[in-house]
Amino acid sequence: MSIKTVGIIGAGTMGNGIAQACAVAGIDAVMLDINDAAVQKGLATISGSLDRLVKKEKMTAEQKAAAMAHVKTTTQVADMKAVDIVIEAATENETLKLKILKDVEAVIGADCIIASNTSSISITRLAAATGRADKFIGMHFFNPVPMMALVEIIRGLQTSDDTHAKVDTLAKALGKTPITVKNNPGFVVNRILCPMINEAIFVLAEGLASAEEIDAGMKLGCNQPIGPLALADMIGLDTMLAVMNVFYEGFNDSKYRPAPLLKEMVAAGYLGRKTGKGFYTY
Repeated sequence: MSIKTVGIIGAGTMGNGIAQACAVAGIDAVMLDINDAAVQKGLATISGSLDRLVKKEKMTAEQKAAAMAHVKTTTQVADMKAVDIVIEAATENETLKLKILKDVEAVIGADCIIASNTSSISITRLAAATGRADKFIGMHFFNPVPMMALVEIIRGLQTSDDTHAKVDTLAKALGKTPITVKNNPGFVVNRILCPMINEAIFVLAEGLASAEEIDAGMKLGCNQPIGPLALADMIGLDTMLAVMNVFYEGFNDSKYRPAPLLKEMVAAGYLGRKTGKGFYTY
């Protein structure tokens, strides 16, 4: 069985981005969310994103229309019954994800694969809560999905070779470059990235340099496109803190302790771009 139809749970930033990647690659996508307003907003985001590509002459109006025809939307879990894979891209909340997985598993076919786009929750643990742990895998896309080339494919302890091979093939069909990762807190990219950002916050708190100087140092000295503190503001300082707490608890290692300044900023409600204030003012 090759994957011809992808079910996507969640029409938010990640969900509609995954749907767009499928549509442009000529793969049918069924995008589900809790109400019509949410799915229509997701659909409008895809349309607007493709309009920008048409304007830049990277795509024709005909190609846009052909891509949009590959996207179906629904508010009914039952519409997932004929898909070959379900990619869960709901909010990063384990209780919610487990409920969704249970609802989805009740309607999908016996051969259907379930993938989670989680960035921090254990794939092994999510898989164990399903009746098809061998057909469960992590498929971690990066934001913004249409532009970012990477997909982390995370194997739980129970994931079969067949499931991994099919999902690896799908990622490549979407024009992505997959890397295969064992299940572990933060997988690979966030495991390296988030402690680096956390260390930049320690450096700022110790008064070694200003936020602007720290970011200039990492951009000009390490060729990073954006400095770690500006990136933290973009990610959301509450999200950063949550990830560092997952590492700290998951590894029981003091090197992952969240910077006290990060905790203070979150306590103050200074969460970055989304609140207008973080390490910078927006």
